[in-house]
Amino acid sequence: MANAIKDSVEVALELDEKEVYSHIAHESAEDIMRIISSIDAERAGNKGEVIYYEDDWDDLIRQRIQKGKRHTAFDFYNPMLLDIWEKKVHEARRIKKIAGIAWGVIGAIIVLTGIATAITGVPWIVLGLAYVPLMLYARSYRREKLDLIYYELSQFFIDEMRELLEKHGLDPYRYRFKIFNYDYFGILTKKIGGQRYAVISTGQPLNTSPSNDEMEGD
Repeated sequence: MANAIKDSVEVALELDEKEVYSHIAHESAEDIMRIISSIDAERAGNKGEVIYYEDDWDDLIRQRIQKGKRHTAFDFYNPMLLDIWEKKVHEARRIKKIAGIAWGVIGAIIVLTGIATAITGVPWIVLGLAYVPLMLYARSYRREKLDLIYYELSQFFIDEMRELLEKHGLDPYRYRFKIFNYDYFGILTKKIGGQRYAVISTGQPLNTSPSNDEMEGD
């Protein structure tokens, strides 16, 4: 197909050396923007907030790893990324599984004691309800552990983005991203049109419009 879309490496090889790095740095920064926003959206959802965000961070990271393997010659791939990501995903799945089993077992106990109470007239349901605090604990444990995992992943990519922007002199404001939690290190936040955005703090002057609101940071 004559008009087939070229991937970033094919395009980069047609450019001079400076443009090669600029092109891949730009693409990498855009990928990381989407990953951070997607993870942070799931983190907010885990806290009970209603967040409408279409990107799947797990899939985005998989795509970035595939691109990274093609970009290795240009030093745009962090080999630690795969290990960190897989470890965190495995841990998150384990926590969800444990919490799910706990809820299922406790729920079954409550139902069974309720049935026993209805059949025998003996208040077995009281015994079942005694397990409710364990169900609440499992819910709290799941929420707190997942929040930490999402936080660590988001912070990891924020740090990777900062290194990328500083190394290649990219304008941090150009790569601002949506954010729903504000406790990350090394970012400035800004409200634009009702949505809160984050900008990586690199010490570089930001190319912002004078009409925009003031940036907020830690």
